[in-house]
Amino acid sequence: MEMVKAISLDVVEIVQPAKEGYQLTLRLNLSKIPCGKDSMKVISEISMVQATILSSQLKEMLWTVNSEDTFQGMCKPIKLVYHPRETFYVIKQPLKIAAVFPMRFKEHSDVIIATAFLQELTDVGSSKKWAKVPPCCWAPIPPPELRGEPFEDLSTNGGFVTFDIYPRHIEGKRLDKTVWSLLNFYAYVKYHVKCTKGFIQRRMRKRLESLVETLQGPNLGEDEQTEKVQGNARCSCVGKSVRLPKFKMLKRKYGDFTRKIKKLRFRIKIHGFRRFRQRWLTIPKFSSSMGYTKLD
Repeated sequence: MEMVKAISLDVVEIVQPAKEGYQLTLRLNLSKIPCGKDSMKVISEISMVQATILSSQLKEMLWTVNSEDTFQGMCKPIKLVYHPRETFYVIKQPLKIAAVFPMRFKEHSDVIIATAFLQELTDVGSSKKWAKVPPCCWAPIPPPELRGEPFEDLSTNGGFVTFDIYPRHIEGKRLDKTVWSLLNFYAYVKYHVKCTKGFIQRRMRKRLESLVETLQGPNLGEDEQTEKVQGNARCSCVGKSVRLPKFKMLKRKYGDFTRKIKKLRFRIKIHGFRRFRQRWLTIPKFSSSMGYTKLD
């Protein structure tokens, strides 16, 4: 509450009583938000209200681990909602607190990657090297502590992840780190799934490219020659198709021109000129009485 009141009294107003089903109801006056750099500061503080309230509640729950109260049986699970459809439960148990995360994914491939990752996380967390971290457990079915909870909250396709928080995990500065890790566990898993899918896709593309190069390597020279021949054939065909109309026009003009030349070469015909030539333009034949001898 102190953080909400410290934001700006003109912008944020606490509504009393809170809306049914909620712990806090705020009324925002957007017209009172200052301009410039101060507006970004106010908006950032408003967006951090939910995380701050939820983290403060989670801190109070974790502090009860060191309490000396003795009780029998199990406490009722406390449901915390950080994002829609990303709820998790905090269960008070003797000497520890269990945080249970129902895992939900939209795509089937995400379920497979996340399941493998969570199983590996469980194996690594149970090793001696990581004995100081909170123990992790993954199961495809909900733990017995969640019996009686609504069916909608327990219907998952990625199983359930449980972290056991002991007093040594909340000593000193470890408390803030533990709270931050629990609140951002969903984001951490989704980030891992997204990075894994990207890595697999890159490896598949590289593998496919290497296989294609291997298959096309021996026939690369032949393919290049074939492409050149086909390219030249296409070019010649295109050239013919483009020059064909022009060639016809030139051939037609050339035919007309040759016919004109032939007409000029023909003799001029004049009626009666043949008889005139035979009568007046003939060369007379001479016969000699003298004999000629062939000279060797």
